[in-house]
Amino acid sequence: MPKVRFELEGEFVELNQLLKLVGLCDSGGIGKQIVASGAVSVDGRQELRKTAKIRSGQTVSLEDVEIAVI
Repeated sequence: MPKVRFELEGEFVELNQLLKLVGLCDSGGIGKQIVASGAVSVDGRQELRKTAKIRSGQTVSLEDVEIAVI
């Protein structure tokens, strides 16, 4: 499983924007569609909220990619 580290520059990043920022999709809109499809999990639990606030210490997974937010 490929692992990606994402350095947070504020208090949080919205989930759909995180997917865009790490290069897993081309836009925030496509990121919202991916989240809505049920393909994304946060800390091992399926996440359906497109703009869920992702904070430092959380792990986001999409297919075989794991994103560690630091």
